[in-house]
Amino acid sequence: MSLPKKQNLLSWILQILVAVILLQTLFFKFSGAAESVYIFSQLGAEPWGRIGSGVVELIASILLLIPRTVTLGALLALGTISGALMAHLTQLGIKLTAVGDNGELFALAVSVFLASTIILFLRRRAIPIVGERFFGRSI
Repeated sequence: MSLPKKQNLLSWILQILVAVILLQTLFFKFSGAAESVYIFSQLGAEPWGRIGSGVVELIASILLLIPRTVTLGALLALGTISGALMAHLTQLGIKLTAVGDNGELFALAVSVFLASTIILFLRRRAIPIVGERFFGRSI
């Protein structure tokens, strides 16, 4: 799908932003850092939830950086981060003072959510199955 130049630039900036945020958390998830272990223990999902979400975030990051798979990456990132936001809002809280977090993780999750949503809006015609049906053919 071909986007107008400014929309394409905005999409790429957001794609890189989301990929960087997701990739920087992988060290903590895959190394078993105390913060990640604490979070997933609180959710009753340690260690498989921590490792599984890390794998999904890695896949989403890669897909976001490949032009043909951007919308799949954005959908995967949006789905994954929606789970993280729900966990923050229902079980963990916005601030995780037990691990020295003053809301930064929640803010990063909101950033990924918003950026992924904007990417999908910009590239809505390329969304698999529903894109062309609901939004018309690609430009």
